[in-house]
Amino acid sequence: MATSIKRSKGSQSSLRIGTFSYWIKIATPHSTSGGFQVYSNTVENDNNRGYWQYTSDDKWRMVDNDASGTHIQLRTNRLFKDLAGWYHFVIRIDTTQSTSTDRVRLYVNGVQETSFDQTDYPSQNTDLKIFEGGQTNREYMNRIYGGSPQSANWYVSHFHYCDGQSYGPDTFGSTDATTGEWKINTSPSVTYGNQGWFMFKNDASLNDDSGNGNNWSADSGTIQKSEDCPSNVFATWNEFSRVNNYSQRYVEHLEGSNTAKGTSNANNGNSYSTLGANSGKFYCEIKATDVQSNAYPNIGFMSEPGAVRTSGGSGQITTAGGTTYNPNGDLILDASVTSSWGATYTDNDIIQLAMDLDNGAFYFGKNGTWQNSGNPASGASKTGAARSFTPDGTFYFFGTANYTTSCEVKANFGNGFFGTTAVSSAGTNASNNGIFEYDVPSGYTALSTKGLNL
Repeated sequence: MATSIKRSKGSQSSLRIGTFSYWIKIATPHSTSGGFQVYSNTVENDNNRGYWQYTSDDKWRMVDNDASGTHIQLRTNRLFKDLAGWYHFVIRIDTTQSTSTDRVRLYVNGVQETSFDQTDYPSQNTDLKIFEGGQTNREYMNRIYGGSPQSANWYVSHFHYCDGQSYGPDTFGSTDATTGEWKINTSPSVTYGNQGWFMFKNDASLNDDSGNGNNWSADSGTIQKSEDCPSNVFATWNEFSRVNNYSQRYVEHLEGSNTAKGTSNANNGNSYSTLGANSGKFYCEIKATDVQSNAYPNIGFMSEPGAVRTSGGSGQITTAGGTTYNPNGDLILDASVTSSWGATYTDNDIIQLAMDLDNGAFYFGKNGTWQNSGNPASGASKTGAARSFTPDGTFYFFGTANYTTSCEVKANFGNGFFGTTAVSSAGTNASNNGIFEYDVPSGYTALSTKGLNL
């Protein structure tokens, strides 16, 4: 979520009972973003509002206060650091309960959180500011009242608010009998009350899908649709790959961690995808939006042994375990350079990457043309492959390296966007998994949880 949205509340069904349920994928470490507020309802000012946030030390925190003092202050001991998957949160509030700990209950992926380092529960039958209506444009997502939209990158899906209702997590999700994973219920049977709403059901629309017509509006910027969702998680750039230069971070990840941009004029910063595979055939596209004259960015593939320093790797895509196609047309396998292997490329050219892990081959394309007469669908013959190898169970990832503070790439791992720009005309994709600019080679799919299980 790259902007903030807002709404004006009317008369509530209840100021004591309500349920929030939402799925969230966090793309920026809280230590980098400084934390962010998911939702807030401000009645008058900072001392008269209710909200919940993710703190700079990776915890979830909820506050409700007014002029008389703080009614709710809960902060988890648990840390929320997963940047590759989705969390499901249910906040169940009912101040009429006789037991204090039942007045605010938090569930994560179907399990109730019971360990908090701040534990202020409301008194019985307290009216809460998080529910109060009558404010004009003071119900927010991704913004603090009186402040600017927050900079954190995050995705949100199936966001419900049930005014006057108390629901547990099993209303909105269930445990998969085969995998044991918590999965989404896309059409829960709930009552929304006067001010309830259902946002981001299947798109980026700001219209309420509950039937109440409690629509939201953009506060700043534009909400961007994503194919990434709780039932199909797509690869992004891995935030933890940024530390491959020991404690230095020479690249930053933006726009839902699909954009990688250099931060140093003296060192290159390497990134690789959150998801990897050791079998199957996968495709992605990377737009080189700012190409440097010193042959950066490097775009290609990284092996797990090459990426992980603890297993002897350097973390550099142009050294052991790396395969890159560079703007000057060079191909680099490990640290060995083949000059003028392919066509040169420059700003806004789209590099296609095909990873055949069944036969052991990598292929590169440029703007719809496969380089070196490559044919990703050639199977065992590996026609025109940039690299051929014998599959041995090693995991591989899509990767890139950026040098200087201008060097930038925007990856489309299947969401159908390069940064915030949609593909101009989607190519064919027989797998029906992911949206790409060019035709996906026969037998290939997007690197996503669905793609890994095709």
